[in-house]
Amino acid sequence: VQLQASGGGLVQPGGSLRLSCAASKSILSINRMGWYRQAPGKQRELVTTITNSGVTNYADSVKGRFTVSRDNAKNTMYLQMNSLKPEDTALYYCHALINLWSYWGQGTQVTVSS
Repeated sequence: VQLQASGGGLVQPGGSLRLSCAASKSILSINRMGWYRQAPGKQRELVTTITNSGVTNYADSVKGRFTVSRDNAKNTMYLQMNSLKPEDTALYYCHALINLWSYWGQGTQVTVSS
């Protein structure tokens, strides 16, 4: 499966962005999808995951601010990011897990700065 991430950009602190991750095949067959991020000089970290049954998981740092969702009809996963902070600045990657195989999309840059 190929994943295409989009929606990144420059936003002021407190602002919002919505990222999209479009898959090249039906996401009903994808066991789990998620978003990861990597800031300069830091390791890639988990942001959130969502299973094909809709169970979600969030990093403590984004709980209450970020919401992951998926639209099976559009084969797309979304990440709604609200109340953004400068420490959310990173390259955001979408990920898919299919029967223990991992697939990554290209990153989309999110920069939170005044």
